[in-house]
Amino acid sequence: MQSRLMSAVEATANVAVGYGIAVITQVMVFPLFGLNASLIENLILGSIFTIVSLIRSYTLRRMFNALRQNA
Repeated sequence: MQSRLMSAVEATANVAVGYGIAVITQVMVFPLFGLNASLIENLILGSIFTIVSLIRSYTLRRMFNALRQNA
């Protein structure tokens, strides 16, 4: 079983990598849809989605650990 701290560390590492990928993807894809955001705007938008993703990832990890423990 994974501790709460290790769940948070794993989720943080996963989301940090995802943040970099998301910002690069936004920079490349947004112009294809006529969305022209500056690098700063892309970084801020990526940060917002990263925070949401971190919370989601940690919550799901804890839920699945609880399910496994109760099974």
